[in-house]
Amino acid sequence: MRAQSLPSPGTLTKTILLVIGLAFELPDIAARVATLGLSFSLLLYASLYCGLAACLWGAAFIRRPILRWGWALLFALAAILIGSFQGAIGDAMSYDAFVTMIYSAGFADDAAAQYSAAIAWSSAAAFFLLLGVGLKPRGRAPIPGIVAMLAPVLGLAMLTLLLFVRGGEGGRGLPNAWVGMAYSALAAFEAATQPSAARQSVTIAHGPSKQQGDIVLIIDESIAGRYLDINDPAGVRSGLLSPPTGVTVSNFGLAASITHCSFGSNLTLRHGGTRDAYHRINATMPSIFAYAKQAGFATTYIDAQRTGGAYQNGMDDSERRQIDHFVQFGDTAVVDRDMAAADALIAALGNERRDFVLINKMGAHFPVADKYPDSARIFAPTLPRNEAAAVTETQLPENLYSGAESWRLYRNSYRNTVAWTVGDFFDRLFARARLDGALIIYTSDHGQNLHERGDAGTTTHCSPSPASEEGSVPLAIIDTSGRWDDAARRSFDASSHYRIFPTLLNAMGYDPAAVRRQYGEALDSPLADPATFNSLFNARLGRKPIWIEVKRSKVSRPPASDYAPRKYGIAPR
Repeated sequence: MRAQSLPSPGTLTKTILLVIGLAFELPDIAARVATLGLSFSLLLYASLYCGLAACLWGAAFIRRPILRWGWALLFALAAILIGSFQGAIGDAMSYDAFVTMIYSAGFADDAAAQYSAAIAWSSAAAFFLLLGVGLKPRGRAPIPGIVAMLAPVLGLAMLTLLLFVRGGEGGRGLPNAWVGMAYSALAAFEAATQPSAARQSVTIAHGPSKQQGDIVLIIDESIAGRYLDINDPAGVRSGLLSPPTGVTVSNFGLAASITHCSFGSNLTLRHGGTRDAYHRINATMPSIFAYAKQAGFATTYIDAQRTGGAYQNGMDDSERRQIDHFVQFGDTAVVDRDMAAADALIAALGNERRDFVLINKMGAHFPVADKYPDSARIFAPTLPRNEAAAVTETQLPENLYSGAESWRLYRNSYRNTVAWTVGDFFDRLFARARLDGALIIYTSDHGQNLHERGDAGTTTHCSPSPASEEGSVPLAIIDTSGRWDDAARRSFDASSHYRIFPTLLNAMGYDPAAVRRQYGEALDSPLADPATFNSLFNARLGRKPIWIEVKRSKVSRPPASDYAPRKYGIAPR
């Protein structure tokens, strides 16, 4: 029996399919209209939207099947990409966020588990667009063939040019299919026109200090500065407040991160980008591993997040070749990865050689419901557990969308996670590690907005308009000399990630004056630091970075009212 093909839809049917696909985006349209109000800008926006919708409609009547279905597939994929992001974040996707997402493609599997509802919704919209454009039109086409052929090209050129002129801004509330296509075109244009520059070798003179032993940079994940007891009485146990005898923790208080997303902060911490030249330096200058090897250190990278040798945060084969020991924990449960990282660090500190060690901890990446063991459930009530314990970034509970009460549960789960991944990590390290002569710098890649003010939303970081909390991170130096105490007191609540790279190079024995000229001031500098983070890290197409100050007065305190120790028979330790 011959299989019957789908009947060819007429003009009205294809139009209805396209309208249904675009109707999924009505909340985004309403938000843009509300922002513009009754103004000339609203008229311009409406005209642009109608023009793009008309171009989409025109593409549906291309006669050649391969071209028509090709455009249909591109529109559908772009709609899924933009729609999924906006559904998960609750805000429009900027070009900056688009570039960051491309750079963070290594976490696509976690995102798929985390945002399945948003992906399903955007996929439904894309399905109607796919059929509306792709299905063969029946009867006489309503527009000339040449017009249909040119319609998608005209729409893409029109929006891409607009976004280029506006530095990537202007896509809010426009059809997701077109926005995704235009962002992709911009990214392709930049990749094609950006001059490729070979990464330089180490040129700064050095003479490694015989007094300096192992050097360690610990980059935690998603640790909010004020949620540690070293930075606020309402913070949880960090293990750093009362170090063992002979060990000094010099606390720099609340510091500003590079940016409020993992990619930019980690990439810049490894390559030394400055506020004025981070794009150039990150792209062309040696990594911290290259400097360490040149100075005579063995190099170790401990990654508690990825497995199977996968790279993240901009690492590539060239940087990997500078790493002597590449450590991951594919056979270790997610909840135990930071303890495994502590053990690997303890081994490196006791191996009788001079090592430079960089650790990317598992930390407290959102959501957090299953990032701590049952024995570490100190704060309650908490989010439901055991829903996605094997996922690096655990699945977002549906009830998180319901407001303040759910965020209260989230913050308690976050506290338990931080007490485990930070407090127990340092307890383990201090109990077993040989720290004589070692220099350890501890920080986090970015902070967290845990919605203590009761504001709406589902994001904790990487938001388009971040609060100060998203760039507020802990910063401390651990050693046995105590020489950093004066610098920590002088720069308490007034430093940033940007001073870490020069500090590491100075400790490796590189010429301090040359380091300062290339990478700026170190953590012991008496000069003031702006203490700002970059909320537009991927500033492109003529746009400038946007700097946000981190001040204690602007960073929310952990609300003690979140938990009820008497009711639950527990108390913070």
